[in-house]
Amino acid sequence: MSAETGDLIRAAGGALWRPADGGIETALVHRPKYDDWSLPKGKPDEDEHLLETAVREVAEETGLDVVVGRRSVRTEYEVPEGPKRVDYWLMRVVGGAFEPNDEVDELRWLPVEEACALVSHAHDRAVLADLARADVPRQPSLLLVRHAKAGSKSDWDGPDELRPLDGKGRRQAARLARVLPLFAPVELLTAERVRCRQTLEPLADRLGRGISPLPELGEEEFAADPQAGLAAIEQLLERADHDAPGVAVVCSQGGAIPSALAALGVRFAGVPGAVHPPSAKGSTWVLGGRPGALSADYYRDFSAGAAEDPAFTGLR
Repeated sequence: MSAETGDLIRAAGGALWRPADGGIETALVHRPKYDDWSLPKGKPDEDEHLLETAVREVAEETGLDVVVGRRSVRTEYEVPEGPKRVDYWLMRVVGGAFEPNDEVDELRWLPVEEACALVSHAHDRAVLADLARADVPRQPSLLLVRHAKAGSKSDWDGPDELRPLDGKGRRQAARLARVLPLFAPVELLTAERVRCRQTLEPLADRLGRGISPLPELGEEEFAADPQAGLAAIEQLLERADHDAPGVAVVCSQGGAIPSALAALGVRFAGVPGAVHPPSAKGSTWVLGGRPGALSADYYRDFSAGAAEDPAFTGLR
């Protein structure tokens, strides 16, 4: 079942890339039904976040394995059925092989400039232009997660650091475990709070990885020594292996994340009166680069249909 919002047709896809001769090349697909060259994309299934849709459609149309990078541009155009909106992500190809199928009969790897000349639709050229950018990274190095819902502090009879996730929080943690592997986590770290560790436990179980403490990103610890917390984040950003995809995942708290992001230069991009970047419970910031050349994508919710407009962006 496809998901549409009113008359608006939603879809998602990927701008694929791989290193080549000191630069990159990208893949276009030929669809015999339309006799066009385009980027792989498709409509969401009922229980999918658009990010999941994008990865699934890429796999179905190309047979390639990818690791998700930063958000790319959103395109909007008219089709016979009505207005269509497509959300794109940059995706690094890490394996797989193309075989012709019912939707795609040919795939070509090309330098981005040649792909722009071959692609059939102007709106796809905007995505390829974003892929070609060199001022911000294509692949992130850090996912900064706020712990999932843990009920009311006033209703908890015990030390606050032991307060556990509630039912909604456990569902949020399960959803994070479903989606965050698309970014290829290689390290899991957490503030020393039970609710932070529990937020990452389903992800750790799925990946078969341990969770290490990062006390500098606890709320009280960050307030006492913000420079230590910022240093820990910057170290994780800097030690990314740019020859291979993969991210560190850090679970922290609402008293630390917005201040840390503001200090890194993540700025407001569209909500009047907002002072700090948002950090809803169970949300994720996807970060790459360094202060001054930072990509920063905010995901408030990974539930189906929740690919909301990003309200905040990094220094792009």
